[in-house]
Parts: sequence; structure tokens; C-alpha cells
Amino acid sequence: MTDERRGGDPLAAAARLPPGALVILRHDGAPGREALARALARLCRARRLRLSVARDASLALSLRAGLHLAEGMAPTAAFRLARRRGGRLLTIAAHGMAALARAHRLGADLALLSPLFPTVSHPGARPLGTLRFASLARCARLPVAALGGMMAGRVAAARAAGAAAVASVGALHGAAPGMCCTSATVFPETHNRSFRPVDTRMRGWS
Repeated sequence: MTDERRGGDPLAAAARLPPGALVILRHDGAPGREALARALARLCRARRLRLSVARDASLALSLRAGLHLAEGMAPTAAFRLARRRGGRLLTIAAHGMAALARAHRLGADLALLSPLFPTVSHPGARPLGTLRFASLARCARLPVAALGGMMAGRVAAARAAGAAAVASVGALHGAAPGMCCTSATVFPETHNRSFRPVDTRMRGWS
């Protein structure tokens, strides 16, 4: 999940991810976003990574990419049609049970539930903690990724709390800041039509 506010080179960070990992392009409103998106799309194809674009269904469709939505947003009719034809990933941000239920109704493949731990991205946000996260993950009717304050030493706790994947901004050891690795750490017991187990033996995450 690229983040222009945190700096770093999204292309360099994406190049460090293993095949099957998901790159989510944010950079909302940033100059040159479309050019960055197209460069990321080329890199993802070459490295067998998955790419999703945040908030912009038109750009996602033009790149044959997935779509990531903020809580409360819904996919456009054109993107829903493209999904029915197959191969378009839909992920949605969530912060509680109502949002998880809505993500399920929209047919999302994965919800990014946050914040699990205190996070520098949203310093005033109250973290869910592992007990609350586990309760929400158990009740959710779709796979849930842990986001917020994730670092190598917390992956096991997220997994124990029921996370099907972990997402982190800038926490991959040796990766450029401003990058989120989502499905690079999809756990083997995850059984979902869009998320297949991938190699999790990444430096700093194994």
C-alpha cells in the first residue's frame, strides 16, 4: 500500500516482494499517479505480483488491476461487471463489524481491518488489540487482513488472532518506506478463491 506521505520508492519496494504478493496503490491525488500506476502494473506483471488501485475504478479497469476501497465506498457498476468476468480483486478497508458485514455484502475478497496495534499513520486512533480483532475476525464472513502497527515481531500475534494476511506500511525489513505488503504474508490455511498461499519466507517476516 503505497503512501506518498511516508516517502520511499514504491517501485523499489514492490521489486522486493515475492510472487503472489499484493501491491495496493494509494497516492491519492498525488502528481503523476497514473504514470506510477502504469509503471507498477508493468513491474507486477513481470514479477507475478498482484496490483490493486485505491478508490479509482476507472484507473483499475484500464490497468486490468484490482480495486481497493475505503470504508463506506462501493465499486462502480463497470467494475462489478468486470469482476463477474473474473480476475478482478476487490479489497475494502474496515474498522468494525458493520464495515466487515458491508464488505461481505459487496462481495469483497478481503477486508483490511485496522488498526490492530498503535500506528504512526494514525497516531490518534484507538487500536483494536488482539482480543477485539479476534472477535471481529471470527464473526466476519470473509478473510480479514491485519493492518496497523504491523512489524515482524507482531505477525505471529496477528495470525493467532485470526488474520488471513497482514498488511504493513514500511515494515518489511529492508524495504523502502511507504510500502504495504498485503498478500506476501497470506497464511497457508487461508482458503479463498482469490488468495492463494505464497512464499512467506521474506527477510524480516519469516
